[in-house]
Amino acid sequence: MCENNIQILMEKIQLLEFHQGLLLKLIQNPNLDFYRLIVENGKSKQEMETFFDLCDELSLKLEKQKAEGFVYFYPLLVEFVAALPDGLELHHVTKACLTQKLYEPLFQEFSKYL
Repeated sequence: MCENNIQILMEKIQLLEFHQGLLLKLIQNPNLDFYRLIVENGKSKQEMETFFDLCDELSLKLEKQKAEGFVYFYPLLVEFVAALPDGLELHHVTKACLTQKLYEPLFQEFSKYL
């Protein structure tokens, strides 16, 4: 029982350290809206990295589809929404990523469907 409590405390400390790092970046640049969203929703570093991996994958698919002449990318949006971490809303994520200039081509396409 005691080891379990220690593990829980260690995870909370790691989350706080991660959020503290993001908050320090936010102090220097208040336009880092995606980082603010991560902190506000209590998302972990692993969840953020998984999100970035998803965006990398979808960005590659977007480039490939554009090269093949696709003009509608709604299926990519559906895939993105299905993999979006709990608690994050599409509208807020899209706006935050565009403000922070993360994956701009991808989120510009997604913003067309909002």
